[in-house]
Amino acid sequence: MKQLSTLLAAALFSLSAGAAEHGTPDEAISLINKTAAYLADEGADKTFFEISNPKGRFIHRDLYIVIYDRHGKVMAHGAIPRLAGINVLDYRDEDDKLFVREILDKASKGQQGPVDYKWVHPLTRQLQAKSAWFRQVGSYVITCGTYK
Repeated sequence: MKQLSTLLAAALFSLSAGAAEHGTPDEAISLINKTAAYLADEGADKTFFEISNPKGRFIHRDLYIVIYDRHGKVMAHGAIPRLAGINVLDYRDEDDKLFVREILDKASKGQQGPVDYKWVHPLTRQLQAKSAWFRQVGSYVITCGTYK
């Protein structure tokens, strides 16, 4: 888990190095809704490809999209595209919280967040509180997280 946190921090650092401020919950939700509309219009393959583009339409400052299937498999990851295809259902944060499982459980009940957990911040590289916002769209859960 710590190795994944380090990989994510390095990838996010490159995405957000020039960010003057961090993304807000409203911006995260807007990015999720934008992704949902794109998914409906363009289909899964094109959406997953675009999410993996580091200069694409689904990166905004330190915000990026991750899409899971209902079983916890990463379908697309805006910060670490190579996680696509990996099941992360049982990933835990530094406090041993099963945050992906909680996101998927809440999404299946129509909730949209937040799920709070701890993750390495991309700029400070320090463990920090983070909130995940999400929305279930068909058989996928679209997520975007903000740091507190």
